[in-house]
Amino acid sequence: MLLIIDQGNSDIVFGLHDDSGWIAEWRTPTTNKSTSNYEALMRQWILEANLSVSNINSAVISSVVPENREALVMFVRTLFRVEPLVLGQKIYEKLQLQLNSPHEIGSDLVANSIAATNRFPGTHCIVVDFGTALTLTTSLDKSILGVAIAPGLKTAVKSLFKNTAQLPEVPLELPKSLLGKNTNHAIQSGVLHGYIGLVKHLVTQTKIELQAKCKVLATGGLSSILKPLHDEFDIVEPKLTLEGLRVIHKELIS
Repeated sequence: MLLIIDQGNSDIVFGLHDDSGWIAEWRTPTTNKSTSNYEALMRQWILEANLSVSNINSAVISSVVPENREALVMFVRTLFRVEPLVLGQKIYEKLQLQLNSPHEIGSDLVANSIAATNRFPGTHCIVVDFGTALTLTTSLDKSILGVAIAPGLKTAVKSLFKNTAQLPEVPLELPKSLLGKNTNHAIQSGVLHGYIGLVKHLVTQTKIELQAKCKVLATGGLSSILKPLHDEFDIVEPKLTLEGLRVIHKELIS
């Protein structure tokens, strides 16, 4: 059984996969957790899922939080007695990926690209990832053609709350009307409806620049919030990053 770990700036997602498919998925906030913290969490999750530590015999890690990456690696080594595959520049070279800045690109974006192009080989793919940052990663098979990055939905709302004296932090709920009737409604209207326009524009302009038909995939914990965008997407797949990590592990290890 394969343990897949995707550490983002806000959350860490753990997934279990075997030959039959996805077995379990767990999520915890990204903080300065220690090796022992991760071990305690995982033992509890495995027990609740009626599994055993011995069921897990391989692991792959993507982390965009360098200062916490080693704790995850040590946790896997200590608890499961396996050496995890950790995404990074050397792995990209083994995958024969064509990247403009391999030392800069986030491993989660690489996983997104691999998952998308594995599903749609020979086709231009745009992955819209609604995370701490909003990212659009455009790829064609082994080539990542480019990335666009903007603040994520939660990041935008928190920025307003943090940097303005009278604006509250509001729930991420899409209002039916653009015309805000109170402060909460006004922020929801501006940010959420604004992001609908932002994503549509970026996807449209990417297609124009490529002069090609594209498959557009959405992922990330907030991908389900902006429902008016769903007609723009060929697929909404919350597990896309995990799936990309699984594909990478299979290509290099299996």
